[in-house]
Amino acid sequence: MNESQQFKGGEEQTSGPSAQTKASSGKGKAGFLKGLISGTVISDSIILKDVRYSAMIALLAIIFIANRFNAERVEREIAVLEQEVRDLRAESLSVSADLGSVSRQSEITDLVKERGLGLEELREPPYRIVVSE
Repeated sequence: MNESQQFKGGEEQTSGPSAQTKASSGKGKAGFLKGLISGTVISDSIILKDVRYSAMIALLAIIFIANRFNAERVEREIAVLEQEVRDLRAESLSVSADLGSVSRQSEITDLVKERGLGLEELREPPYRIVVSE
């Protein structure tokens, strides 16, 4: 046995770099858990150590949330506009059908008679007047 190892009560105790690493890792885990529960790990080691990194994370989180709200607003506007397009398309078809039915010659004749405009339907086909010079 070398001088860094000692026997005390049947237990082997070591001193030196390897003993300090074992002791600090055991104490570090317990200290980390205790600090995590109390919140000192977050405030001391993370936030205070890397302020710029923490500020960047907070800024990115704010941008992400704002982008999400903006995307949802745009999506709602798109849904409203799509509904408006469907309504206008239906109205356009309805107006087009009404115009098609009103523009028939028989419908026009009936409307002229109802309103008493004094117009008569032409019974002969039109003819062309040719002027010679």
